[in-house]
Amino acid sequence: MVADSSKSSLRMPETNQAEQRKMQRALRRRRMLFPWMLILPTLFVIGMIVIYPMLFSLYVSFTPFNLLRPETFAFSAETALRNYERLLGDDVFWQALGNTVLFLAVTVNLEYVIALGLSQLIARVTWGQSLIRTLLMIPMMFAPVLVGFQFAWFFNATVGLVNNVLTTLGLMSEPKAWLVDVPTGMLSLMLASMWMNIPVTTIILLAGTLSLPSEVYEAAEVDGAGAWQQFRHITVPLLTPFTLIALTVRSLDVGRAYDIVRIMTDGGPANRTEMIWTYVGEMAIQNSRFGLASAMSMISVVIGILFTLYLFRQLIKSRVVQA
Repeated sequence: MVADSSKSSLRMPETNQAEQRKMQRALRRRRMLFPWMLILPTLFVIGMIVIYPMLFSLYVSFTPFNLLRPETFAFSAETALRNYERLLGDDVFWQALGNTVLFLAVTVNLEYVIALGLSQLIARVTWGQSLIRTLLMIPMMFAPVLVGFQFAWFFNATVGLVNNVLTTLGLMSEPKAWLVDVPTGMLSLMLASMWMNIPVTTIILLAGTLSLPSEVYEAAEVDGAGAWQQFRHITVPLLTPFTLIALTVRSLDVGRAYDIVRIMTDGGPANRTEMIWTYVGEMAIQNSRFGLASAMSMISVVIGILFTLYLFRQLIKSRVVQA
């Protein structure tokens, strides 16, 4: 009897430990599943409005699908790459791609330079900074459609504000067709896009500027560094992560200029201001060639992903260097 009681007393702790291990494993599983359950609705929505349409568009890009001919919605291994082959020989596509790269490079870089200057000025304002930041956000409140109509009126050849002001001041003898001429048409689109999006970059750089440590600047002043030296060797390097974030956001957001381009120039004249996203809209909506339009969309998506990966790699490198 004594031996049996001792054996039972030894089994009890082992049973309790086994139950505790099971409870701990169950608790760990619940802790692992709980975050996924929280983000599951978001993942479902992203899958329905982003991933599924993208996969569907990828499939359509390998078909000769024409909306007016439903029988063309069929995949064939022999003609899978025909849309991409046609784009390689399409001069309008290459012109639209070149205009898009030019538009992206000029607007994003000029926005960054102007926003960097504005952020440094606003950061040094000691009174009314909140009001200035609020006023700065006003251009962002306008829809791209309204911005397009606004700047189309500004640069109108007959009743435009720009022509009226310049002719009144005697700087021009006759009105100019800003949206029709070769260089000024693209410049007008760039100006409209920058006016609407400079506040975004400014706010990002301003947040970075206000978060910089003051001890570094105090040490630089003790060492005799001037304002320009502090800006060049301290502010700009420390703002590198915020700069890369701003460039990434603006590069991905540049597609919002579709409305501006469509309203102001409609890609003309003679496709001189055609962008890749407006050309996609023309092929899909006006010509019903969804297969070819999807192929162009996939090319633009791949370019955007590669550019974003490059910026994120630079962002990671900048964080490693600062750490």
